[in-house]
This record gives sequence, structure tokens and C-alpha cells, in this order.
Amino acid sequence: MTSITPATPATPATETTVGIGGAAESTDMVLNIGPQHPSTHGVLRLKLVLDGERIVRAEPVIGYMHRGAEKLFEARDYRQIIMLANRHDWLSAFSNELGVVLAVERMLGMEVPERAVWTRTLLAELNRVLNHLMFLGSYPLELGGITPVFYAFREREVLQNVMEEVSGGRMHYMFNRVGGLKEDLPAGWAARARGAVAAVRSRMDVFDDLVLGNEIFRGRTRDVGALTPEAVHAYGVSGPIARASGVDFDLRRDEPYLAYGELQDVLQVVTRQEGDCLARFECLLAQTHNALDLADACLDRLVELPPGPINQRLPKVLKAPEGHTYAWTENPLGINGYYLVSKGEKTPYRLKLRSASYNNIQVLTELLPGTLVADMVAILGSLFFVVGDIDK
Repeated sequence: MTSITPATPATPATETTVGIGGAAESTDMVLNIGPQHPSTHGVLRLKLVLDGERIVRAEPVIGYMHRGAEKLFEARDYRQIIMLANRHDWLSAFSNELGVVLAVERMLGMEVPERAVWTRTLLAELNRVLNHLMFLGSYPLELGGITPVFYAFREREVLQNVMEEVSGGRMHYMFNRVGGLKEDLPAGWAARARGAVAAVRSRMDVFDDLVLGNEIFRGRTRDVGALTPEAVHAYGVSGPIARASGVDFDLRRDEPYLAYGELQDVLQVVTRQEGDCLARFECLLAQTHNALDLADACLDRLVELPPGPINQRLPKVLKAPEGHTYAWTENPLGINGYYLVSKGEKTPYRLKLRSASYNNIQVLTELLPGTLVADMVAILGSLFFVVGDIDK
């Protein structure tokens, strides 16, 4: 039996809208992009506020891969910290090692043998090509084109073979040492490296034609995610991303280190003015071509050098004098800075790492609002970051 209770006349009627399809016109939707599974290529979370299909606000949420590298530096001596430093950007391991040893050598006032200087420059440029090839292949993949990544990994394999031969490592080389390099180049290695560079250069037209010549790729990237020079300066963006927005700055030219001062006739700093996703890809591709030219120039010089030491003899216990110094390098993804403070002990008192990806990814708060969700992946992928380089 059902009983019906009459409504009380004094109670006012109320109306509640539970849902109309997705959301009411005046309601913003909060969408989480990530974090993805830890086994993927880094873990980043983007918190987006949407108005329909358009992004209103974007907040990068970082720290999922943070391992406290800067605190670990303080508990390791100057030889051990090289191992820690080459892992945050796993695509630029040699360049990461290089920045740390340059800072320690500057603190020690140490001169590195000429043979080590030119070899370091060569390996840094080969590492730059390896880094860029990954993004030249993976960025089209993120936009739906699967073919370029197979070519990119083929070229990477050719260069990784010569890097593995000289250092013993495929990704984490551990070849830099305070005072030079671990050991001299193997017999005949320079000729094999020259052959690898020539092989990669001969096949780079795949990215010039297959990717840049693809009308779908150009349609997805042209005039999308335009980054202004003002935003570049405000957020400390660097590397090919900054140069794609017309910010003409490259440490290899403007504050030369290693052998770059003698390579100015080969070094080309490529810039674009558009600042969009297409310009960023074009800068990355042009920089890859130039890195191959720089590697050839270094090989030419190494052949001319007389036999000599590849490193300095160091004391059994290495201690840096009390003081502080700052070294910065033009890493493949942008500017990396190393602020070293020493109290005269065998371990750093403080080693602050300024990574390129950390600054570059922050500009998403400026870049994504006003764009469509469909363009979010194109913009995100064009910033060419490594999540470990953000979180350190």
C-alpha cells in the first residue's frame, strides 16, 4: 500500500539541474592529462580548465620523477657525481656530464689537454644529433605519423654504435672525467665515426621531405602554439624552442667553451620568427644538420693533432678549493647551468642544477590558454622536453 503525504504549502519549490549532456554553458570542465604509467617516457601531469573545446587555463604539475639529485650530489665526491648528473636528461647524457666536469675544472683552475677538448666537442655534437633524432621521429608519431620514428631509430643506432665503442655505454656514457676523458679513442675509431656521420647525413632528407613536405604535418603545426619572444625571456626558455621565436642566443657562439671558439665558421645558429610548432621543428632539424657538420670539423682537427694525453693526472682524493663558480653549456634541449659551491672538501657543499626542460615546460601556462584541446598534443610535443630533466 502506498501513502501520499500532501505537500506543506509553506515549503517553497526548488529546482536542481543534475546534468545536461556534458555540462552547462557556464560551467568549466577540469581535465587531467596524465600522469601516465611510470614505465612510459616520463611522467607529467597537465591540469587543464576547459570551456567547451578551448583551454582556459593550464597548469603543469611536476615532481612525479623527482629523485633529489641535487641532495645526492652533496654525499658523493667529485668523481661519483658524474654518474648522477648524466641521468636526468637521458637523451643528453654526455652533455650533462660535461657541464659538471667543466664546473669542477673551473673551480680547480685546471687546463684540459687539447686532445680532450676536441674530443669532448665531437662527442657533444654526436650526442646532440642522437637527442634531436629522437624528437624528429617521436614528434610526427604524436601527430599520427608512425613512419619517421623507424627512420630516426635507424640513424640513432648508427651513431650509438660508435658512441658505445668509444665509451662502453649506449646511453649513460660515463666518459667524462675531471681533467679530460676516461681514455683515448680506439684505433681506427675516427674513420668509423666519420663513416657513421656520413651515413646519417645521407639519409636526413627523410625528415626534410617525408615530414616537412607532408601537408598534414604542416597543417597540424603551422600557426599553432605561437610563442612570443617576450614569453621566452619571461620564462627563461632556451635552446631551439627559444630560437624558433626569434631569440638569437646560443652559448656555443656567444660565450664559446670547449673548441667552439675555433668552429665559428662551421657553427650556424638557426632562428625562425614565427614561434609556432612548425618553426620549432624546423629549428631542431636544421640544428641536427649543423651538428653533423660540426662533428666532421672536429674529426678533421683530431686527425691533425699530434699524439698526446687525453686527461690530467689527479690526486687520489680530489678536493675543490673553497669558493663558488657557475658553468653553463648549450645542451641539446637548451641551456643547462651548474652552480657549484665548495667548502674545500671532497664533496660539493652545494651543486644547483638549472635544467633546460624545467624552464621550457613552465611556458605551457602561457602557451596553452586560448588553444583547442585538439592542438594540445601538437604544442606539448613541440617543446621537446625530457621529464627527468624537469624533475631532476
